[in-house]
This record gives sequence, structure tokens and C-alpha cells, in this order.
Amino acid sequence: MSLGPGNRARAWVCAALALFTAAPRAVAADEPLKTPAQLPQRTATIALEKKIAVMTVSYRDAVDAAISKKLLSGLPTTIAMRGYVFKESGGDPVALTAKSCKIVYDLWDEVFRVTVTQAGGQTTTVAVNVEGVLRNCAEVKKIPVIERSSMKDGSKYFVAMLVEVNPVSADMLDRIKRWVTRPNGSTSISSSDSLFGSFVGLFVTRIQSADKRLQFRTQAFLPPVAVTVTASTAKP
Repeated sequence: MSLGPGNRARAWVCAALALFTAAPRAVAADEPLKTPAQLPQRTATIALEKKIAVMTVSYRDAVDAAISKKLLSGLPTTIAMRGYVFKESGGDPVALTAKSCKIVYDLWDEVFRVTVTQAGGQTTTVAVNVEGVLRNCAEVKKIPVIERSSMKDGSKYFVAMLVEVNPVSADMLDRIKRWVTRPNGSTSISSSDSLFGSFVGLFVTRIQSADKRLQFRTQAFLPPVAVTVTASTAKP
């Protein structure tokens, strides 16, 4: 028996729910956090590309069972990520990376239409199932986080991540778009930038700013170095 309209996507949602159920909680609500270093930690891959430190990390657990069902409603769903780079020694954030993703399920064609805004501009794509949505919208791959020249040799850094699903503030989404599409492409941030904020204001203040908030930090890392590839010499 063939599946009716929307049933194929719903089957993918059911298959994905097992993964969401098993995902660890990213925020402990027992006591207020005082520093970004206290955020729950998960491992990210940090590398150096074209004099910029880039990061690969997943936040698929931001899309839980309830959000998965909303994806099929045909109404827009937005996933916004901000990653603030901090020195392990403390202080204000020194850089910011960001990404936003708008997903609309096409009830007629039974596909997800996805618009991604991140460093490099805005792109559109089509995902045929929830796995495709997660791949495009719930992880980052080699996203620029901070210029290598802005990092001090011997100092350790980490990225504090804030992920919001369907954020209330349209202004915040507009600021993310302006940030990632700036002509100079720099990720360095200061108190004069619109997305700058204190750790308490960004991560601790409890307000209903989105359908779901996920926050965590990466492991501490030293400034990455370029990988030197040595060509092997063939024996005669």
C-alpha cells in the first residue's frame, strides 16, 4: 500500500525520534551558571583553514519530538545558532560565529524547503526527509569562528553555543543575517556590535525567547596550526 501525502515524511520523523530521545540534555537547571566555562561540554572539531579557525559540531538534540512534529505543519520553523568565542582565562567574548536556518514543509511536493544563512551568504536547498533537515540546520561543518591572527599562542579558547528554535525576536534574526553577510567577513566582536552581550544576559537570563533553547560549550583548544602534508617519494 502506498503512503498518502505527508506520510513518508512522518515515517522519517518517527525513525528520528529514537535518536532525539537518546540525546543528552545540554543544560543543567539545578543552579544558575556564573561563567561560560560552566556550560555543559561537548566535543567539537577545530581546524585551521585559510588563516581562520573553523569548527565542526552537532546540535541535533535541539530538534526534539515536539519540534519534529512542527516541521510537518507547513508553517516556517527557524533554527538559529550563535557561537561566542571566549578565552579560557575569562573575560568577554572575543569572536562570534552564527548561522540561521528557515525550514518550510511543502505539503504538496512532500519536501522541506530550507534557507540557510551563514558565513558566505544565503543559500536555498531541498531536503527530502528530516535527516536532510538536520544535516543542513542542526550542525555546522567547518564554520569560521575566529581569525588565527586574533588568537594568542599558548592561550586556550572555547566556543559557548546558544541554539534557539523559533526565536521570538525577529530583530535578532535580522542581526544574525547582517553579521554573517558583512563585507569584511570578520568574526571579531566588541561591545559596540549589536550581537555582543554579557554571559549572564545571553545564557543565564530566563525569558521565553524561543520554543526551545539549547546551550553548551566546546572543549578548550589551543590556536590551531596548519597541517603540513609531505609528498612521499616513490622508490625507483
